[in-house]
Amino acid sequence: MVENRPFATFLTHLVLVLGVIAIALPVWITFVAATHDPLRMGQAPLPMWPGDHFLTNMKQTLFGSGLSGTEGAPVWLMLLNSLAMALMISTGKIIISLLSAFAIVYFKFPFRMTFFWMIFITLMLPVEVRILPTFEVVADLGMLNSYWGLSVPLIASATATFMFRQVFLTVPDEMLESARIDGAGPLRFFFDILLPLSRTNIAALFVILFIYGWNQYLWPLLITTDTSMTTIVMSIKQMLEAAEQSPQWNIIMATALLAMIPPVFVVIAMQKLFVQGLTETDK
Repeated sequence: MVENRPFATFLTHLVLVLGVIAIALPVWITFVAATHDPLRMGQAPLPMWPGDHFLTNMKQTLFGSGLSGTEGAPVWLMLLNSLAMALMISTGKIIISLLSAFAIVYFKFPFRMTFFWMIFITLMLPVEVRILPTFEVVADLGMLNSYWGLSVPLIASATATFMFRQVFLTVPDEMLESARIDGAGPLRFFFDILLPLSRTNIAALFVILFIYGWNQYLWPLLITTDTSMTTIVMSIKQMLEAAEQSPQWNIIMATALLAMIPPVFVVIAMQKLFVQGLTETDK
C-alpha cells in the first residue's frame, strides 16, 4: 500500500515545476526576442512578453537577407542542409548497426566476437580524436562540400550495434528454428521477424541519432567552405560573432527558434515509441 504523504508530494511537484521553469525559461526568452524589433532588443531591461514583430522577423529570417553583416546562405537552406545531414546520419547508423548486429548474432564465422569488440572499442575514438585522418580521406574522395561528406564519416555507430545485438540476443531460438522449418532464409527472417520486434528500439535510436546529427558543429565547420552547405548550428555561431558589430538579436533568436523546431517535432512525434524503446532495451 502506498502511503499518502502530502509534504513529499508537494516537494516532488515543486522540484518538477522548478525544473520545467529552468528548462523553459531560455526557450521563452528566445521566443520573446524573436517577436521584437532590433531597437527594443537593444534597450534595458530586456522584454519578457512577446511583441508584434514575430511574422516580420520570421519572414526576414527565412526568406530575407537575414542578419546584416554576414554573407551566408539563407536560413531555409541551412535548415535543409541540417535536415539532410541529420536524416542521413540517423538512417545510415541504424541500417549499418542492424546489419552488423544481425551478422554477429546469427552467423557463425571465425573471430566474430573479435570483430564485435573491435567495433565496440571505437567508442573511445570519437570524431574529434580522428578528425585529421578522416578529413584527409574525405578530401581524397572528393566529398568536401557535399551531403556525403557531412554524413558518411559519422554513420558508423558502436553504440547502436551493441544495442541491437542485445535486442537480438533476447529473441528466442525457437523463432529462428520455426523460420527455418517454414523455409525462410536469413533475409526473410531479418525483415519479417527481427525488424518488427526491433521497431520501438529503432524509433528510440532514431530520435537520439537525429538530434546527434542535427547538433553537429565541428565536423561541418571543417569540411564545408561553400556557404551553400552551411548548417544551422554553424550559422548561429557565426551570427553570434557578427552580433558584436551589428547586434540584431531578433534575427539571431528567430534563427535559434527555427533551429529548435525539427528536433522538438521528432521527439514529440515519436515520444511513445521512444519511451517504449528505452524501457524494452533494459529487459
